[in-house]
Amino acid sequence: MKIMIASKLHLKSLLILSLLLLLASNTALAQTGWRLERLETSGGDLNAVYFDNSKRGWTAGDNGYLSHTEDGGRTWTRQVIPTDRAVNDIYFRNGDDGFILAGNLILATNNGGQNWREVTRFTPAQVGGASAELYSIRFSSKKRGWIVGSLSRRDIVVDSLLLSTDDGGVSWQRRRAPVRDELIHVDFVNDHRGWIVGAGGTILHTEDEGETWVEQRSGVRATLYHVDFSNSNHGWAVGERGTILRTLNGGDTWMTVAVQFRARLLSVQFANDHEGWAVGRGGLILHSTDGGETWVTQESATRENLYALFVEKKRSWAVGGDGVVLHYER
Repeated sequence: MKIMIASKLHLKSLLILSLLLLLASNTALAQTGWRLERLETSGGDLNAVYFDNSKRGWTAGDNGYLSHTEDGGRTWTRQVIPTDRAVNDIYFRNGDDGFILAGNLILATNNGGQNWREVTRFTPAQVGGASAELYSIRFSSKKRGWIVGSLSRRDIVVDSLLLSTDDGGVSWQRRRAPVRDELIHVDFVNDHRGWIVGAGGTILHTEDEGETWVEQRSGVRATLYHVDFSNSNHGWAVGERGTILRTLNGGDTWMTVAVQFRARLLSVQFANDHEGWAVGRGGLILHSTDGGETWVTQESATRENLYALFVEKKRSWAVGGDGVVLHYER
């Protein structure tokens, strides 16, 4: 009888231990859901990532580096583009027509990224003797697109740069912004409504397809590096010193989210109104499931800076220093 009771107790202990190990395993998987790989970039950083569907995407960065995948990031193929400047952004307005921003250059493709050509170069003579740096590009409609950046002299920013196109990116014209601060990222949710963020806590907003831009009060002076809206009301912006802002009314009011870290955040994107990610310096990845009201850190398995993020409903990618590429599947 004592042997039988002991056996039952031993079996019960084994079941409890197995359950605990299973729970620990699931917790570990949840914490390490980002799969890490490193592309050969000769030590250069990856600054941009874009997917036009769950399989086909691009990542780009320093020294004119560009790689392409057709299998969701399982394999990457290096592509040659006509520049050795650092790529700041890559964006496709449809399956064929895409754009790359590199320094003062705009590169374009009309065959789905098979070939890239230079379409526009902003020389100092065109912008008052200053040096142009183009950071972010988005299209609000089939023909109308926007680029933001800065103008500098001797590495000191002297003015903002706001460009628009009405012919699908064939030609670009400078538009006057209501601020002279460096403009870093632009996002549109439809043909009419868009936002721009930049240095000094700058947030600009348009409701008339970019005909006029007005300042919104961010409540901060920290540089904001990225803005993302899931619809006309719900938006988020991130920046220096762990700054996270959120709005529930299209930016009429922006709320500062209290967090326990001070690392610079460089990109934010939401899959829907509730679930989103932010990435930044030192391999930092943050995750929110309540619309950005609270954030928790996720294990990234890297200490490299993460510069860009691309989020879909079931997959996400983050890229950063020394060729780091992270892939997450839900």
